[in-house]
Amino acid sequence: MWGIVPAAGRGSRIQPLAFSKELLPVGSRTLHDTQRPCAVSEYLLERMIRGGADKICFVIGAGKSDILEYFGGQFGSADLAYVVQPQPAGLCDAVFRARALVARNDTVAIGLPDTIWFPDHGLAALPDDALSFLLFPVERPEQFDAVMLADDELHVTEIKVKQHDPGTHWIWGAFKMPGAVLHELHNLWQQRNQRDEYFGTLINAYLAGGGRALGIKAGEAYVDVGTLQGYRAAMLMLSESDAVESDASKAPSRESARVEVRT
Repeated sequence: MWGIVPAAGRGSRIQPLAFSKELLPVGSRTLHDTQRPCAVSEYLLERMIRGGADKICFVIGAGKSDILEYFGGQFGSADLAYVVQPQPAGLCDAVFRARALVARNDTVAIGLPDTIWFPDHGLAALPDDALSFLLFPVERPEQFDAVMLADDELHVTEIKVKQHDPGTHWIWGAFKMPGAVLHELHNLWQQRNQRDEYFGTLINAYLAGGGRALGIKAGEAYVDVGTLQGYRAAMLMLSESDAVESDASKAPSRESARVEVRT
């Protein structure tokens, strides 16, 4: 399975930084018995690997070679590749830069590298054979892509991109699809003269043309670290998660508490 990580944005909401926003230190990890800071994008890579990815492609912008220097050619059990988006042109353009690497019989997962979410095995809840979105409940869905579901609470009927009062508090935090669907979406994007900046509007056109997408309510907590407020919320969420894990290790028979931080 391929993971695609769009990392070409400038990160203007949290600048100035002396490095790419995807390398912003958030929390820490222990490696070879040594604790070190953890770059925010490492959380997404871990979640992709837990979801089945063995190959991950970063889509980076010009001047963001520090991401390549930081990660190199491998992260955990996954091999890493890099492609370049010459100019920031939206999420659709960034994701489709990696399409040449994805065969039609591959599975591909896509997530945002400046987010942290739980559970960390959430991608495993998505099927390999359908376009599907991992959904999270948030308090301010108008800041994200809100996902409307049919009465069966499974099939996606519409994605409302940063709309005021969207009528649902569920947003997508990551998504997964067969490689064949990725290529279908790229063809549709080209037919629409590449005018879709956000994936939500492209998915709406895909659904209107008879396509199918699923929304899986398996997400529990989601934070966008691209703002100072989100950064603080992420640090709080991680500290609470560590506390839950510590309590669980002390009392194995106790059911772990659900961590839920919304921003």
